[in-house]
Formats: sequence, structure tokens, C-alpha cells
Amino acid sequence: MLSIKIERLNHKFAIEISNIIKEEMKDERIHFVTITDVDITNDLSHAKVYITVLNDSKRESTLKALNNARCFIEMELSKRVEIRKMPELKFVYDDSIKYGENIENIIERINKHE
Repeated sequence: MLSIKIERLNHKFAIEISNIIKEEMKDERIHFVTITDVDITNDLSHAKVYITVLNDSKRESTLKALNNARCFIEMELSKRVEIRKMPELKFVYDDSIKYGENIENIIERINKHE
């Protein structure tokens, strides 16, 4: 069970990282990124930042650019979020939306065949 503090931090990180990407990032490869979730470990050592991109063909280049800019994003984040230890960020693609769409399609096909 996640502590309320970690849940609040996850939410705060998602908002602030979105703002940093939108306001501070100049890299052309980082456009139309949505932060879908953040998962910070209980010891605050690591944080997975789940993203989606508007153009799926840009997924890998966007992830690479974000992970390369990780130190900059962590530094900016430390200015915006008061935390005793800044977790190391890792950006990963959020497949849950695509997975949900596939499940919906399967259910629709099953319902059509009934």
C-alpha cells in the first residue's frame, strides 16, 4: 500500500515534470509528450515517469531525449518540489493505454460474434 506522502509526490512530480517539459525544454524531439503517471519508490531513490507521445513513430527518439535530459529535469524539479532526496528519474513508455484499446477491441469482436 502506497503511503499518502508518496501518492502526493507522484502527483506533484507528474504536474511539475509536465511543466518543465512544456516550459523549459528546447529539444525538438520532445513535443506532444503526456506524463501519464509517476511511480516513486518508497525510499525515494528512483522514480519511473510514464509517458505517451502523440506520434507513436517518435516514441523511441522522445524517450531517448527525455532520458538524456534527465539530469536537467531533476535539477529543475528540485527547485519546484521540496524533497529531502531527489529520486533518479527514468522515463518509460506507458503501454497501458494501448493495452486497454486492444482489450476493448477484443471485447467488441466477441460481442459481434454472439
